[in-house]
Amino acid sequence: MKSKLQQTLEKKSKVITAELMPPRGGSPIRSLKIAQLLKDKVHAVNITDGSRAVMRMCSLAMSKLLLENGIEPVMQISCRDRNKIALQSDILGANALGIRNILCITGDSVKAGDQQNAKAVHEFESVKLLQQIQAFNEGIDPTLGELSDKKTFIFAGAAADPSCRNQRSLENRMRKKKEAGAGFIQTQMVMEKENLIEFCEKISNPLEIPVIAGVFLLKSYKNALFINKYVPGANIPENILNRLKDAKDPLQEGIKIAAEQAHDFMNIANGVHLMAVKAEHLIPEIIEKADLSLEY
Repeated sequence: MKSKLQQTLEKKSKVITAELMPPRGGSPIRSLKIAQLLKDKVHAVNITDGSRAVMRMCSLAMSKLLLENGIEPVMQISCRDRNKIALQSDILGANALGIRNILCITGDSVKAGDQQNAKAVHEFESVKLLQQIQAFNEGIDPTLGELSDKKTFIFAGAAADPSCRNQRSLENRMRKKKEAGAGFIQTQMVMEKENLIEFCEKISNPLEIPVIAGVFLLKSYKNALFINKYVPGANIPENILNRLKDAKDPLQEGIKIAAEQAHDFMNIANGVHLMAVKAEHLIPEIIEKADLSLEY
């Protein structure tokens, strides 16, 4: 019943995951073509759920489509848009469809998106969502005591930002997520490996929870400035900004930077999570340049 991702992490092998945004429309064809490029190059593909509060196909549908194409998904569930009954239903539905990996996130503010008049729900946040999955995995019904149609087998993960300046708050939050049942941590983009080293040595290693470090492809100097300004928690350092600014081919320089980070982070954390927004087709090139290979 365990996912390949869970089995690989439990064996202490290094993992590679990649992020894929679902389509903004009714056809999954383009997204599936990109997913096929990632097949056999990553352990799992992470499907976002309304990232940046922008409408896209639901992560549940896209995750099931990946499964049907022989690709293991990590289904993101955001707490922003659904009440607890809807979230509970999605967890049970994912389990019934064979989806075993779920990344629990609170969700970006609707103010970050393109429908700012939308109403956020936030009845749950990520810790409560983790607790709910943990309860379902133990066969516990939220009102009746015991699930009448068997327990779930979900490998739940949580998010973290190693560059958070308030380390005490970060440590407390990670401890709560571990206690709530998180089996792995997937980080936001990491731009300075010193932050990742500190996070692993002082927080994740003592908690005995594996970390998949986020690597983000910066496509240009302008792209990096935009991210620094508008993405919460982003702090791209001056040396990377200068490399992009001075590069004859900024995209290739961005790929080189991402590959260097992936190579370094693989030796610090338990794996890497590769993000290339609207350029997911470049992830295999990053993997190749970083000299990464799948372990099981």
